[in-house]
Amino acid sequence: MDYIQVITTVPTSEGGATLAHSITDARLAAGVQITGPIRSVYWWRGSLEDREEWQLTIVTTSACFAELEEHIKARHDYVTPEIIAIPVVSGSSDYLSWISTETKKTDASS
Repeated sequence: MDYIQVITTVPTSEGGATLAHSITDARLAAGVQITGPIRSVYWWRGSLEDREEWQLTIVTTSACFAELEEHIKARHDYVTPEIIAIPVVSGSSDYLSWISTETKKTDASS
C-alpha cells in the first residue's frame, strides 16, 4: 500500500477544524494535524497577498487521494485551494498500519 501526506491551507482555525472533522468522519484519512496560524505570501489574480492561514496535514493512502481531493474542493472556502500530495517513502510499520486500518478501502487491492 502507498501512503501520502496531503497539505491544504484554510483561512480560519474554525474552518480548519470543520474540514479536518469532515475528512476524518468520511474515513478519507486516519488523521489531520492543524498547524497555525501561519503566514502565507502569494500571488493571486495579479495581486500580492499576505495572509494568515492554518495548514492541514492529512495522513492517508494514495487510494484515497481522488476522493479526498473532491471532498476538500467541495467544502473549501478558496476558489483554488492548495491540495498537494507528498509520498511517504518510509515510516514506522505500526504507524503505517494504523493509517491503513483507519482509512476507507477504495479499491480491491487495499
